[in-house]
Amino acid sequence: MSDIPAIESPSGANANARARVQDGIPSTNPVVETILSRSAAKYYDPAATLSDEQIGELVRITTTAPTSFHLQNWRFIAVRTPEAKARLRPIAWNQPPITDAAVTFIICGQLADASVIPQRLAPLVQAGVMPATMVPEWENPARSLYAADPQQQRDEAVRTGAIAATALMYVARSWGLGSTPMIGFDAEALIREFALAENEVPVMLVTVGVERPGNWPQKPRRPVADVLDLV
Repeated sequence: MSDIPAIESPSGANANARARVQDGIPSTNPVVETILSRSAAKYYDPAATLSDEQIGELVRITTTAPTSFHLQNWRFIAVRTPEAKARLRPIAWNQPPITDAAVTFIICGQLADASVIPQRLAPLVQAGVMPATMVPEWENPARSLYAADPQQQRDEAVRTGAIAATALMYVARSWGLGSTPMIGFDAEALIREFALAENEVPVMLVTVGVERPGNWPQKPRRPVADVLDLV
């Protein structure tokens, strides 16, 4: 199994002890440091790999992100072999990270389908977290929202995929890995080449791997005053 470099950040009890609070706002903690240190990587070490176990753990943690009605309407295709990367690269505008990064995830959002909700909620019921009588209180509103509205179904697929991609990038960063969200690809060709189901939308690609020198730090953002309205 390949080693995953760790980012330098405080953790656990020591992190809490070192976190400073001003005006009720923690000035630092490992989660904030992960978010503030993430940037879109362009250059990857093509010799560095991730094991299937590491890829699986990345996805396991990612899937703790929230979804509407607990639909969990996502699927991740991990493109990590040279053969699979060679199939994906021309579809993704021949961008070098596709072949240089250890893995490229095809983030698939699935059209929202309320009929799966009882199955998705069953573990909560079995664990005693949710009473069985509450399941229809989730399923019925979801049916009303999605059943006759294809646009809502697709919107939910894209929302879910975007949340998943964001979570994946932050998990990768917390492991000291680089990541790149990518929307430059031929969606129809990708659907054909990687056999996406009829109910799946290719939301984006996310490359993950060990970075090599030359990547930019996080780019400056617009001022909060330009994007926040307090009402």
